[in-house]
Amino acid sequence: MPPKRRASLAEIRAFHAKMMAVASRSADPRLERAFELVPREAFLPPGPWQVMVNHTYIETPTADPVHLYQNILVALDPAKGINNGEPFLHAAWLGAVAPMNGDIICHIGAGSGYYTALLATLTLPDGRVHAFEIDENLAAQARTNLVPFEIASVTQGDATTLPLPAADLIYVNAGIAVPPISWLQALRPGGRMIFPWRPHEKVGLAIMMTRTGTGFAVKPLMPAWFIPCIGASDLDDCTRIPTGSEARAVRSAWLSADRSPDDSAVAIYRHVWFSTAVADPAAAR
Repeated sequence: MPPKRRASLAEIRAFHAKMMAVASRSADPRLERAFELVPREAFLPPGPWQVMVNHTYIETPTADPVHLYQNILVALDPAKGINNGEPFLHAAWLGAVAPMNGDIICHIGAGSGYYTALLATLTLPDGRVHAFEIDENLAAQARTNLVPFEIASVTQGDATTLPLPAADLIYVNAGIAVPPISWLQALRPGGRMIFPWRPHEKVGLAIMMTRTGTGFAVKPLMPAWFIPCIGASDLDDCTRIPTGSEARAVRSAWLSADRSPDDSAVAIYRHVWFSTAVADPAAAR
């Protein structure tokens, strides 16, 4: 029997992309193609790489990129615990928010730009991706890495204090206790925001908010644990903190200036509150 040929990197990346398509729960064929086209290794430091298993970094045996095409976190800055995010999780997020051609997207916590590149690929040719990264070194890396993606730009700074453009999608890759009011106000009608909600230290939950005519429809998605977002992790102005079960039961959110909290409120902050009542049945589906 002749020896079996090892799969090429292109074949391994294509299989990885098929897994991402299934993980996304989306029927959009562009998502598989985006994962196939954007090389993960182009957005990482030179290998061998530090990958995380059970909260411990281990080093890949070589600098062969085949090690990267599995569902693992890869260190960007291991001293700070900053990683290139888990592919299955991001595939599920991308499937949920469904980026489309022409969308204006804000990517907050862009890291070195890998998922920014995927967002840009999914919004071609008429969209725009505005990436924000607070870490100066990572922002510089992202700016270099994203040169081939002409519709993407990188701003280094604190996105909780910087102005955001009017957006169809805000994609947040840092744990937040409460979304800043400026982010909510930046969402266009029908706009989506997805983020890891950390209403207290024992809850890490990805939720998607969709701007409706009156408030925001909220859909809890899955557990999600990210490093805290500087400027959006303070609970000092929180007057009601949800339990884990209450957080998973949230179905709507409201700006306090538009509507005062009622008996359905399970999380109350200065500018926004979360409710178990459905905001708009059509938008919440």
